[in-house]
Amino acid sequence: MVLVLCDSAASRTQALTFLVGALVPVLEGLLVIMVVAEVMMGALLPEHVRIGPISPVSVGIAVTWIGGVYVLNRTRRTPAWRVEMPGAQPGRRSRRKPHPAEKPSPMTSTAARAIAVFAGASAITLVAGVLLEVAGNTLATRAGINGVIFGATVLALVTALPEISSGIAAVRFGDNALAVADIFGGNAFQVSLFLVADLIAGKPVLPSSGDLNAWLAGLGIVLTAIYCFGVIVRPRHCYARLGTDSVVAVIIFGLGIAGLVAISLK
Repeated sequence: MVLVLCDSAASRTQALTFLVGALVPVLEGLLVIMVVAEVMMGALLPEHVRIGPISPVSVGIAVTWIGGVYVLNRTRRTPAWRVEMPGAQPGRRSRRKPHPAEKPSPMTSTAARAIAVFAGASAITLVAGVLLEVAGNTLATRAGINGVIFGATVLALVTALPEISSGIAAVRFGDNALAVADIFGGNAFQVSLFLVADLIAGKPVLPSSGDLNAWLAGLGIVLTAIYCFGVIVRPRHCYARLGTDSVVAVIIFGLGIAGLVAISLK
């Protein structure tokens, strides 16, 4: 859903997926679909099927992610096809290439300063993530809201703030393809952290995910597929600053949350 906000910031008259002008983000979206599908498969395995404290599916997800990153990097360097998308504005192929309109700030004027700021911000994000989880669970309990529903809405929005910030900044720089690829890439990486979760819990966590999380996984696959379709089909016009795919995504997300509530009440 971060892509909906990026779409609204990209252009008043042209959809974000129309501007992307590259197929690599579609490959990243397919990687997201692959690892989330593996999550759903892992949830069906009994807990006693394990490698020590780790689910074999958690290992498979991590291997899929690593292999996917390798294939994506190779495809970026040496694409085996040529794509023409008239009117597209993909922007830079990589963040390693300096943006002509970007001016270094005092905090990032040297590599050492940029690394220090990045490390400090990462540490703050790590600590804040723990505090958000604890505070979120407390708020959900006190409000009488199902924890999964609270996590899929309020907590998901708060934890997505860094991605919202970087995504909107990217589209304002004109790096439309990078913005979509970054969101998909972050989603794929987060799913690979089930391996870490198994190690911390001392047992496979996927078998205890339940129906609500299975529904959310399916919803994530559908929303990712919508934007993969959008990058290929390229809807041009905007409605209230959103492309057709973003409008569909908002509707599907709303229906998905309504379904989540229905499942929680059964």
